[in-house]
Amino acid sequence: MHVFPVDLSSDTQTRPTHAMRRAMAEAEVGDEQKREDPTVNRLQEMVATLTGKAAALFLPTGTMCNLIAHAVHCRPGDEIILEATTHPVHFEGGGPAAHSRASLRQIETADGIFTAAQVEAAIRPDDPHFPRTRLVCVENTHNLKGGRVWPIEAVRAVAACARKHGLLLHLDGARLMNAVVASGTSARDYCEPFDSCWIDLSKGLGCPVGAVLAGDEAFIAAAWRYKHLFGGAMRQAGVIAAAGVHALEHHVERLAEDHAKARKLAEGLAAVKGIEVDVAAAETNIVVFDIAASGVDRATFLKRVAERGVRFSPLMKPAQLRAVTHLDIPADGVEKALAAVRLAVG
Repeated sequence: MHVFPVDLSSDTQTRPTHAMRRAMAEAEVGDEQKREDPTVNRLQEMVATLTGKAAALFLPTGTMCNLIAHAVHCRPGDEIILEATTHPVHFEGGGPAAHSRASLRQIETADGIFTAAQVEAAIRPDDPHFPRTRLVCVENTHNLKGGRVWPIEAVRAVAACARKHGLLLHLDGARLMNAVVASGTSARDYCEPFDSCWIDLSKGLGCPVGAVLAGDEAFIAAAWRYKHLFGGAMRQAGVIAAAGVHALEHHVERLAEDHAKARKLAEGLAAVKGIEVDVAAAETNIVVFDIAASGVDRATFLKRVAERGVRFSPLMKPAQLRAVTHLDIPADGVEKALAAVRLAVG
């Protein structure tokens, strides 16, 4: 097994801290399917309060949060409007088609942030020849566009357009707390326009597993049914929910450290000949960069940096890569990554 002391492939590479492990070991537990696990209940209440929603549901993954939201909101043949590089389009195994039998109406953008005018243009006419437009989904921050943060004004404009047309709204908040820390906009304000929203616990917040879906009581009641249908029953889940409680209490403000490291990395990459990177786009903990001008193919580049204990993740374009900072990046990790890059393209 290859060990990467500087693993920038994803913030899912985070491991629970010693303090988090202690909280997990000492957690009160019960049967969460019977609503009797006190730690799960506490986590759900925390997220409901954080997002300003009436109720919340602890789930194994963020992908399941999206799948359940799509299934609750949509009926077979409905269409979901979302940005063309969002997670459900590329990384959920065709989940919307498989589980809710919904189609995806994709909006192309430069930065992952679409406009109300683009939503307006994507809405289908009320005609039996077309799918029924049902749901608008926003991903905040936007992963493949480099962790871009949705301005709250853009969220509200899109929401107003959706409401005008009687559409529902869902927020993929896998890295919502990164957006909160970077923008100063509260999670409650970001989530207010949406019928459903969720936050991931296993990325920058550093938990080993889990995500929490939130909405009104009727939505969460329906989500419970799909949770069981999709195999999400976890029983004595307080052991892992305790990690989420700990993270929300101790790991949110520290996300700013990840953002600072990402900006430093972006600035360093921009100074390397043959590397193209939009430094201004490094708003949170993700840096997307391109090595085409270096003349080194991506497979060779990845092999060379791996030999120096550094890992990045390849993106869909042939010469594009992603670096994601997180709490397990060592203090000198950015410097080591930049040194590895210079040698790899030199």
